[in-house]
Amino acid sequence: MLQVPFIRQNKELVLARLALKNFKETGLVDEVLALDDQRKKLTLEYDETQAQVNSLSKEIGKLMAQGKKDEGEQQRAEVNALKEKLGPINDALNATEKNLHDTLVKLPNLPAAIVPPGKTPEENVEVRGGGTIPELYAAAVPHWDLAKKYDLIDFELGNKITGSGFPVFKNRGARLQRALVQYFLDYNTGNGYTEYAPPYLVNETSAYGTGQLPDKEGQMYHATEDNFFLIPTAEVPLTNIYRDEILKDSDLPIKMTGYTPCFRREAGSYGKDVRGLNRVHQFDKVELVQLVHPDKSYEVLDEMVAHVEGLLNALELPYRILRLCGGDMSFASAITYDFEVYSAAQQRWLEVSSVSNFETFQTNRMKIRFKENNGKPQLTHSLNGSSLALPRILASLLENNQAADGIHLPAVLHPYFGSDKIS
Repeated sequence: MLQVPFIRQNKELVLARLALKNFKETGLVDEVLALDDQRKKLTLEYDETQAQVNSLSKEIGKLMAQGKKDEGEQQRAEVNALKEKLGPINDALNATEKNLHDTLVKLPNLPAAIVPPGKTPEENVEVRGGGTIPELYAAAVPHWDLAKKYDLIDFELGNKITGSGFPVFKNRGARLQRALVQYFLDYNTGNGYTEYAPPYLVNETSAYGTGQLPDKEGQMYHATEDNFFLIPTAEVPLTNIYRDEILKDSDLPIKMTGYTPCFRREAGSYGKDVRGLNRVHQFDKVELVQLVHPDKSYEVLDEMVAHVEGLLNALELPYRILRLCGGDMSFASAITYDFEVYSAAQQRWLEVSSVSNFETFQTNRMKIRFKENNGKPQLTHSLNGSSLALPRILASLLENNQAADGIHLPAVLHPYFGSDKIS
């Protein structure tokens, strides 16, 4: 959530950055400032009226002590009249503060200065890439055919049990899922991240804290009886672990990782782009979250990008890293790098990770602060990244490593999977 003082002091910058993010409702900026003006006016009126009440109340006691009963009663009547004014002023102040908050949360985070202009994914900027795109043997097929051939994934069974987009992993497909999760967690904890196993459902406050609400209600599964939301990513419960806490400077950075299933409705998705594992409603993912000193967040962002890049190199997958343009970024992000791997049988790039810096956007909502040298509490910066989302990683591993005698797995997975190939 943006902060009103920053908007007031940097209105033109805010409008320019919102335009870079292709945000259309820029009139909300003036609404925020007008509501803040009204809030200040009502606060001053309330404080001045309360001060009059306090001052006159002290005078009543003096007048009574001096035997000036009539004057004292007159003062008391004035005090009662002023007290009656306080209620409506306070009600108006509360309503204005709520309206201000509700308007403020409609504004997305501002993109960082290095975010490129653009409105569509085609305008994202490739930063670098790695790996080698394989040349497949003549009988190569997409991963959904490989899944059937080697009895790894049953898409039809998932459709029977739940619906489209809920695949059932079985046999060596389930084992490969487990192997990937364990490898990712070991890689992350070996690099200083603390592992968590968080809840898969969160309350409304938690979803609001990370920016899923009020922006993405339609994309989340909602358990209405209890008003819980199935998590779209482990980012939500992990970041909320420190909600409403004041940390010490020495506590930073806080590095968290966790494996969870993720649930996304993906409303409106259809066509060839959603076939097989390309887009599903339930999938496994290992997540990274960091809470850091504001001065260090862009250095940490580079470290997290390198961390995910190391995973893809270890998996021997061809990849590219994209810096997202303003119009393709999420509501809460200040800057995002997407990782895509090449799916050789489909001959297309598939997104497998996003690494983002949210600066103070999330921590302001969650009031995650720290004290530096016992000074005034200030907001930390929050960052997160996928390391990694499994469906498209699995799709690319199957497709890129297929051969006539089976699917050859990268060496780093051999001890986790218990074999060097699927045949």
